[in-house]
Amino acid sequence: MKRVCVIGNFSGRNTGDAAILGGLLEDLDRLYGGLRYDVPTINPAFVRRTYAGHAVRPVGLLPWNLSAKIFGLPVFASALRSDLVLVTDAILFDLKLFNPLFNYLSTMALVLPAARRAGIPVVLYNVSLGPVRTGAGRACMRRVIDASAKIIVRDDESLEVLRAAGRGSASVVRAADCALNVEPAPAADVDAILRGAGIEPGEPVISFNVNSYLDVFVRGKAAGTDAAGFAALVAQAADMTAESLGVRILFVITQPMDTRITSAVMGRMRRRDRASVISNSACSYREIAGVLSRVGAHVGMRTHSLILASAAMTPVVGIIATPKNRGYMRSIEQHERMIEFPDLTAERLAGMVRDSWMRRDAIRAAMAPVIRREKEKARASAAELAPYLAKGAA
Repeated sequence: MKRVCVIGNFSGRNTGDAAILGGLLEDLDRLYGGLRYDVPTINPAFVRRTYAGHAVRPVGLLPWNLSAKIFGLPVFASALRSDLVLVTDAILFDLKLFNPLFNYLSTMALVLPAARRAGIPVVLYNVSLGPVRTGAGRACMRRVIDASAKIIVRDDESLEVLRAAGRGSASVVRAADCALNVEPAPAADVDAILRGAGIEPGEPVISFNVNSYLDVFVRGKAAGTDAAGFAALVAQAADMTAESLGVRILFVITQPMDTRITSAVMGRMRRRDRASVISNSACSYREIAGVLSRVGAHVGMRTHSLILASAAMTPVVGIIATPKNRGYMRSIEQHERMIEFPDLTAERLAGMVRDSWMRRDAIRAAMAPVIRREKEKARASAAELAPYLAKGAA
């Protein structure tokens, strides 16, 4: 059986990362079968439990494994004993470049060239590349690209990063995110989660997802957005939405680090009685996907909240907290429903949410063929691996 090393941020803390790995495993096993997977992770128990239906072996990245998160012996050993290395997700950026507790790019600039020298093919699989703003970051990205046999990207912003860095000898494919094909949890489980949040199934709901990073990834050298001011702005927009549309507001946390900013928003709402919250601390990625399939519209700052909602044809409003959000909204042809941070006001946000709610049936109908196309692109990426995984492949 061929062994595939899958590198991403699979700690179990981020719903989107968990959904990416789930979608990737489903797509590859459906096409090839019989694969074994090494998954470097700081949370082996999560990987073992969540993906028990696949031949997955967690590779521990904890200090007693001689690793400082991604940087250490385990990831090198895992890559060098595999038949194929897949790097997925959006881990290749240069923020805090030389801090391995936060950044993967500098470590990948060492691991991937070593794999290539050992004759092991490296594929960047449905990745989002960048942002890369420093000279050292560009040098690391260049090494990653040069080590790759194939580069499969999920957004046009990644193509721009490649154009700036030079694609080298790798073939480049424009695809889509693995998480688009996640199967939501069973309806009964989703009903129970909604009731646990004080919402009856079928009750009109609009969901919000906020991100503790705010505008870190998009502001450049400009002054950052004030967290207290941002929380007040979103709270005002949520109040306006609840009162003008007569809906409940459901805050969906997809990364526990966002709990504080979510609590700050809810604490500033006048209509706190109309607000509920669910978190991936208690819900799986499939359960989060199921919840987002039930709401009438979704406001998202984390990219995968937008992906999981739109995959179910839920109209989405994207606050552009990262270039990935912009890239995804454009890829599903919903660019008129995204708000850049300099343009963000409570009135503008509430107005865009109201428009999405009032036109939700027409928006769903327009989204349907686009989302079907993107889902197929995500699935088709697995076929790009045939030269390395098909029976008889070298």
